[in-house]
Amino acid sequence: MGDERGKTLTTFLLAGGVVGGFGSLIVALGAGALRRDYSALRQPVSMLSLGDGGWVQIANFVITGLLMVACAVGLQRALRTGRGATWGPLLIGVHGLGLVGSGVFSADPSYGYPPGAGLGPAAAFSVHGILHEVAGFTVFGPLTAACFVFARRFATQAGCRGWAVYSFLTGLAIPPFIALAFNAWSSGNAANVGGVFQRMAIAAGWVWISLLALRTIKTSDTPN
Repeated sequence: MGDERGKTLTTFLLAGGVVGGFGSLIVALGAGALRRDYSALRQPVSMLSLGDGGWVQIANFVITGLLMVACAVGLQRALRTGRGATWGPLLIGVHGLGLVGSGVFSADPSYGYPPGAGLGPAAAFSVHGILHEVAGFTVFGPLTAACFVFARRFATQAGCRGWAVYSFLTGLAIPPFIALAFNAWSSGNAANVGGVFQRMAIAAGWVWISLLALRTIKTSDTPN
């Protein structure tokens, strides 16, 4: 009975990663499409936390972050031993905390949103804005590292070569997309596509976590 309850709890925690990854993307895309004067092509997702309806993206950040922390606990329970069993879940947990911080501390107006804000970075950062930027690094840095940690883990397991390659390529993709986004935003060009690059990084990482959690639920890694 105890083992069955443990398996159910682990599955429930891992499901947080599945829901958090896919759900966050859907909410952000929907909010961006419905927000007046907002351009998903060129503006950061964080700008959705500002203005009327900003609470939707704030809640999206916080809830997704908590779900990612739950997923990290589930991964730690499921993996238990082997290469990356400690650092992989820990990095995803830090990633989740970064998302919570991104919601609690809103970005400063910039990159052309809200209307009237300069097209480039904020001219002066508030305390909230600085903490939001720090949280942003905590979101993408640990996520990238987690991809490489799991790539190494899968590379040592029989029949997991595809997952090793997928995890490695995801880790390689995230930093360039983020760099391209910031380069576009910093240009001050109203026609930039920084929002597209950022969303590509987000989609790559969030989908990877969702699929990783789903795979872990389905495999024998889950305790029984």
